[in-house]
Amino acid sequence: MSLIVQKYGGSSVADAVSIKRVAKRIVETRKAGNEVVVVVSAMGDMTDELVDLATEVAPLPSGRELDMLLTAGERISMSLLAMAIKSMGFEARSYTGSQAGMATDAHHGSARIVEVNPTRIREALDAGAVAIVAGFQGFNRGTGDITTLGRGGSDTTAVALAAALGAKVCEIYTDVDGVFTADPRIVPTARKLARITSEEMLELAAAGAKVLYIRAVEYGRRHGVTIHVRSSFNNNEGTLVVNPEDGETVEEGMIAGIAVDLGEAKITVVGVPDVPGKAAEIFTIVAGTEANIDMIVQNVSAADTGLTDISFTLPMADGARVMQTLLGAKKKVGFDSLQYDDQVAKLALVGAGMRTSSGISAKLFTALYEAGINIEMISTSEIRISVVTRADSVEDAVRAVHTAFELDGDELAVVHAGTGR
Repeated sequence: MSLIVQKYGGSSVADAVSIKRVAKRIVETRKAGNEVVVVVSAMGDMTDELVDLATEVAPLPSGRELDMLLTAGERISMSLLAMAIKSMGFEARSYTGSQAGMATDAHHGSARIVEVNPTRIREALDAGAVAIVAGFQGFNRGTGDITTLGRGGSDTTAVALAAALGAKVCEIYTDVDGVFTADPRIVPTARKLARITSEEMLELAAAGAKVLYIRAVEYGRRHGVTIHVRSSFNNNEGTLVVNPEDGETVEEGMIAGIAVDLGEAKITVVGVPDVPGKAAEIFTIVAGTEANIDMIVQNVSAADTGLTDISFTLPMADGARVMQTLLGAKKKVGFDSLQYDDQVAKLALVGAGMRTSSGISAKLFTALYEAGINIEMISTSEIRISVVTRADSVEDAVRAVHTAFELDGDELAVVHAGTGR
């Protein structure tokens, strides 16, 4: 008997009909002789709706109370799904994150898993039941408080349980058929990948691909969990996220795909004295805000003034906080002014073949030039090239680059529920 962990996103359990469809799939997996652990997200857009409700009541809600509120969404999903499975004649037991043994640190809103002790889950499986776990949540032993893992936390819950239980595979069910060479909502001709390396998937997730969240991919890579991204709307084979060091053969091809991130902003610190230590001073101040910096560019200083400009990108949600903090340090640092731009987007081209292939950068920049796309910033790694462009032109940029690298498929991709999640 194999142990399989399945995770269903919000679009897969959006309503009663969807929950029944998911329950049928779970029962079929159980009938095939497998032990099944299921992780569920909140129904549809319930998490966003709860956040909106919280901010109506209190503009800056307490982290502790917000976590308590948001975990209600997954509790609704897990209990309804257990009821649906029981109505089909199979035993099912639902558990919150704390009941499932998901111990985290005390950081509300983006807690990290420190230990998984799934004793009750193992007991349920031994009793022949399907174990259903509320994703996205855990608890801190020190405070005894409920915590949440942040966006994409249900993916991380599923992978962590798969690792702790020694599952054969962790199936992530969504409303697309797998991992595509680009977002099929932007590029309808995007091609589904049969396999992708965890390294490539990490780069795509970090660059904005929403089909899998980066913390789940990191956890799976660290603990040797094979992730299978599939659609909950059909029985098609999806995409396997594999570790090449385990001997897996991955799909041939130089480029794995293209990711887009519309959630970033750019801050430019204008007129910075071009002397040693100023960049360190600026980014030490930024680090104090706990914002995650992505790309950084420093211009050559002007010979007549000895001043330079430093630009960097960061999540749009952190922009106002970082701007306010830097303005408070303006006199101390000695820069002239700040510029804030939230009408930018990041495009990232990812592929392990870049390590040994020349001409990738030239082809990328030529494709953007021929499409009339201006590049504002550039960043590279061994298997990724990222550029910042205008937000209103990034979709044209993605389609142009996708075609230039011959990534288009023969059939149109389908997003079953319209979200890509």
